[in-house]
Parts: sequence; structure tokens; C-alpha cells
Amino acid sequence: MLDPIIQSLLDTDLYKFTMMQTVLHQYPAAPVEYRFKCRTPGVDFSGCLEDIRREIAALCQLRLTEDELAYLAGLDYIKSDFIHFLRLFQLDQRFVHLDYQQGELQLYIRGPWLHTILFEVPLLAIINEVYFRHHSPAPDWQEGRRRLQHKIGLVANSLENQHFHFSDFGTRRRFSRAWQKEVAEQLASQLPQQFAGTSNLDLARRLGLRPVGTMAHEFLQAFQALGPRLVDSQKAALEAWVHEYRGRLGIALTDVVGMDAFLVDFDLYFAKLFDGLRQDSGDPIAWTQKALAHYRRLRIDPHTKTLVYSDSLTISKALEIYRRFRQDCVMSFGIGTHLTNDLGPAPINIVIKMTACNGQVVAKLSDSPGKTMCQDEAYLTYLARVFKVSK
Repeated sequence: MLDPIIQSLLDTDLYKFTMMQTVLHQYPAAPVEYRFKCRTPGVDFSGCLEDIRREIAALCQLRLTEDELAYLAGLDYIKSDFIHFLRLFQLDQRFVHLDYQQGELQLYIRGPWLHTILFEVPLLAIINEVYFRHHSPAPDWQEGRRRLQHKIGLVANSLENQHFHFSDFGTRRRFSRAWQKEVAEQLASQLPQQFAGTSNLDLARRLGLRPVGTMAHEFLQAFQALGPRLVDSQKAALEAWVHEYRGRLGIALTDVVGMDAFLVDFDLYFAKLFDGLRQDSGDPIAWTQKALAHYRRLRIDPHTKTLVYSDSLTISKALEIYRRFRQDCVMSFGIGTHLTNDLGPAPINIVIKMTACNGQVVAKLSDSPGKTMCQDEAYLTYLARVFKVSK
């Protein structure tokens, strides 16, 4: 019998805990819904269902240990009451609904935001690893290591890359838990100046790496249904974040309704309060030019801000962006699948997105075609009209 894929509740992205703390303090009773989608056509999950069910059952048995709680308490933005709450916390399997219908894996999560927010990343990691256990049971580890060494060489073999910084963002679509650990160990050992850390809290704790992350799309999406006028939802989300973290964790996500609409709301107040911006869809070159122009228009020196990139990056693509704009601002890159699932078999593009909050539909209008996920076309039309963007 194989060991469970998820062996710690920390085996997730940091931003799930930072958002969860904010939810505990500000919206503990808000009900939400998340839905799974496989964006890769023709993926066959038919033989995976029972293994996924067993892994979910094992996930819902986990509790944070005292050592893990002590690690979280050592992060200066994690508050003591949140630690006391987490000491009692356990995921509830009743909130997860899983089936296989019409050739597709059907999964949705429905329940209180506070008690469901930690499902997304481990569920995606479970589905991914179970899928590859079934479809690639004998991976070519040596090929994976050869590819990893090539990527390390791209960074290490040039003096101009000494200020290039990137992190591992690859938990949700990793080939396996063991492979992600090996990748992180090799990057930390061979690129100590450039490898900035990992979004995975468990790996950060066990390997002595810096945990990296702030907020995700769901945080800004939820505010579409949490009380303010829809047109004010982004500003309300950013205000809530500032109230919670008082200047810490200051990277704002820009593409919930597109970069142009975000910059309308990201006025001088927010531009001074936040340390920088994160790009997760659209053309990174055009996005950077808009971000730099916005800061300059507000008479803020872009060199005092950090631009973070995390949209389907490869090492080569990240280096290209870095070399083009390194004289203009500070940059950092979050690289996922390209690091943690590049052993030969084609990765699958799977997501779990918030689709409702407070009994209302919520959505993201991405800067990239195909990333929008919403079952209510009328709401998408309304959202686009309110923020004066195209669907």
C-alpha cells in the first residue's frame, strides 16, 4: 500500500494560509463554492476515481502537529489566535463532492470559506499524482534530472543572471511529492543566490527555504459578493488585505478583471501601500510596460517596487523578461509546472476555482483567453460592463 500523497496540511501554498487568516478575522461565516476543471482536452480520469477518493479520505484525517504550528507561529505575519484555531482544524470530507460523468471528472467543494479554503491545492496535487501513477507508472527520473540540470545551467552560466530571482510555485501540478522535493533541494543547492524559496510551506519548513506568497484570485473574486458595490470590489479586497497585514505581504494580484481595470482602482494610496504587483495572465511584456507607466504617472520610482511573474513560466521565458526589464524595477518569478512536472509525459492543466460566494456567482475575467471560469454567462457580461472590459 502506497503512503498517502498529502502527509501534512502544510503541503500547500503559503497564500492559502494567509488568505485563511484574513477570512477567520473578517468573513468566517461566508459560504463558498469551488469547481474543478481540466483544461487539457481528452484526459482520461476513468481509472483514477477510487484512488482519488482514498487520498481525499486520508487528507481529511490530517491535523497540524505542534512542530508545524510552531513553524507557522514563527512567521511574523501569522497571529496567535489563528494558531489556536489551526490547532483544532481538520478538513471535512463532507464538503467535497466527487464523481465521474460523461467522460469527465466532476468535482466541486461547497461549504464555509474558512473550512474549505485549504482543499484546493492538495486536491489538485492528489489528482495530478494519481493520474500520473496510472498513466506513467515508470517515469524516466534520469530524463527529469537531465532536464533540471539544463535549466539550472541556463541560470548559472551567465554573470548577468546574478540578480535573477525565482521561486518554486509547482505544488498543484507536480508530478509527485517526492519529485518536487528533489527539485527544490537541487535548486537550493546549486543556485543559492537565484533560488528565492518555495510557495510550499511543508517544503519550506523541512528544507529551510523561504516561504513565498501573498493572495490568490479567489480573494479578490469573493469580494464581488461580500457587500460592497461590484465596481468597488477590488478596492474592498485590497483594503481588507491592508487591514489584516499592515504593510506585510504586499504583492497585489492584478488580473481578476484584467490589468487595465485593476490599475483604475490601484490609485496612489494603494500604490504606496503595496510593495508590488503579480502578473498571472496576458502578455508579460505589455503588462510590465503598463505597470511601469502607472508607477511613473503616480511619481513613484519603479525601482522601489517588485513585479512578480507567475503565468505558465519556463526558465527561458523568465530570463527573457528579466533581461528586458532588469534596469527598470525589481523582479521575481514563480515557476511551477516547468520545474515540478517535466519528466517527459505531457503535463495536464487542471484548476480548482471559486465560482460562488455568499450565494452569488463570482468570476475572474482573465487577461488570457480560456482562463475565465463561470457557469453564468449573464454575470460575465455584467462583470465586464461594470469594469468596462471585454469578456
